[in-house]
Amino acid sequence: MASQLAPRDILGSTLAELGESDPNIVLLDADFCTPGKTVAFKNRFPERFVQVGIAEQNLMSIAGGLSTVGFTCFASTICVFCSRRACDQVMASIALPNLNVKILGLYAGLFVGKNGATHQSLEDIGIMRSMAHMTVVQGADAAETASILRYAAAHKGPMYVRVGRDPTPQLVPEGYKFELGRSITLRQGTDVTLIGYGDLMGNTLEAAEALAKQGVQARVINMSSLKPIDREAIVQAAQETGRIVTVDNHNIIGGLGSAVAEVLSEECPVKLKRIGVRDTFGRSGTNEEMLKWFGLRTEDIAAQVLEFLRK
Repeated sequence: MASQLAPRDILGSTLAELGESDPNIVLLDADFCTPGKTVAFKNRFPERFVQVGIAEQNLMSIAGGLSTVGFTCFASTICVFCSRRACDQVMASIALPNLNVKILGLYAGLFVGKNGATHQSLEDIGIMRSMAHMTVVQGADAAETASILRYAAAHKGPMYVRVGRDPTPQLVPEGYKFELGRSITLRQGTDVTLIGYGDLMGNTLEAAEALAKQGVQARVINMSSLKPIDREAIVQAAQETGRIVTVDNHNIIGGLGSAVAEVLSEECPVKLKRIGVRDTFGRSGTNEEMLKWFGLRTEDIAAQVLEFLRK
C-alpha cells in the first residue's frame, strides 16, 4: 500500500483515453474542471467539453438532453451540488427517463478541504440510491475509480460515481476490474465483517490489522457498488462471521449502513454496528480533524468494533 494517488487525479486522463475510442463521449462541467482534474479531457477534446458554469441544475438538464441524441454524457461537479442542489433535475431529467448520463460527484463525504458543512456530502448516497434506475458507486482508490469510469462509459443508463478528493493507497489488486453489484474481499476473517467503500477503505483495513493484534480476525469487504449492492457477499459474511460493521463517509442514515441493514433484515438478521456520521451536519477542518471529530480514524474504528463485540 505504498503508492498514494487521489481518485480525482485520474479523471481527466481516463476520460481522455475513453474519448479516444468513443467519439460520442461528452464531458459537461460546472466551473469545476481544474479542482476536478478533468482538464486533460477538455484540452484533448474541446469540441466535446461543455462548460455550463455555476449552474448545476442546468448541468443535469443539458446532460440529459444531449444523451437523447446519442451522446454518452459525463456530468462533473462537487457531490453536494449534483445531489442536494440539482436533485429534482437529476430525478426528472435523468433518472425518470432512464437516460445515459454518468454523474461524477467530486469531493465525496467529509473530505472537502476546509469548505465545511455546506460542501460536505453526507446525504448524497441516500438521495441517489433512493432514485429508481440510478446506480451508485465509489471506488476505494484511483485504480478502482479508473476501472469504474471504463465500466460507466460502456454501461447504458444513469450512474452516480462518487469520487474522493485526497490521495489514498492502492487497495485493489493489480489487474482488478470493477463489476457492478459485486464486492471484493480485501481480508479474510471469521470473527466479524467490516464493510466499507471509498476514502475510508484504507482506515477500515488498517483497523482490521489492529484488531488482529488483539486476537480478533476481521473480514474486510470493499463494497464499491453501493447500488446494486452485493447481497450475496453480505449474507455470506453474516452467516460465517455473525457480526457486521459498516464504515460510512456519510450520514449513517441512508448510506452503506442503511443499505446493509436492509439486506440483513430481509435475508439474514444478525447484529449490526454502523460507524459514520451520526445524524449531524459536518464541520470545517482538515481531514485529520474530521476523522478525529467523527470517530473515523483507524484506532476509532478498531475501538468501536471491540466495544460492539463485547456487548
